[in-house]
Amino acid sequence: MNSQQDGMKELRKIVKDADIAILTTVNAQGQLVSRPLAVQEAEFDGDLWFFTEDPSPKADEIRANPQVNVSISSGKGYLSVAGTATLTKDRAKIDELWSSSVKPWFDGKDDPSVALIKVDADTAEYWSFDTPRVVAAFEIAKGMVTGERPDPGKNDVVDL
Repeated sequence: MNSQQDGMKELRKIVKDADIAILTTVNAQGQLVSRPLAVQEAEFDGDLWFFTEDPSPKADEIRANPQVNVSISSGKGYLSVAGTATLTKDRAKIDELWSSSVKPWFDGKDDPSVALIKVDADTAEYWSFDTPRVVAAFEIAKGMVTGERPDPGKNDVVDL
């Protein structure tokens, strides 16, 4: 397996284990704005999907400046994705991704405000754990005491 395939395997592992991601956009004043969004159950292939309301400030920010960052933390590691966001009201995709966890936010999937954010990833940097999280935490704590650099897992940048 080459480095790109290894990287995609690590990215998929982290995304699959995650429930929440932090989406960062740029507002009209040029300030960064971050908010939590539920990670949709879809195989990570370089795209991330999130439900949102449209109209909303988040949707307006994406239309004005589609460059975004998505941060994900899971029991498998950490991920930072830089990419381009687009908004869609594609019925087939909404039907495909709709789940009970989305229902409280909308008046059903036919609610006219239901939209999806698609983040097309350009690059992703990950930090994955080769060991259980408690062992990784111990490695970091040990490094703080001994002054030695801890090695809790893998780190790499993947171009997508």
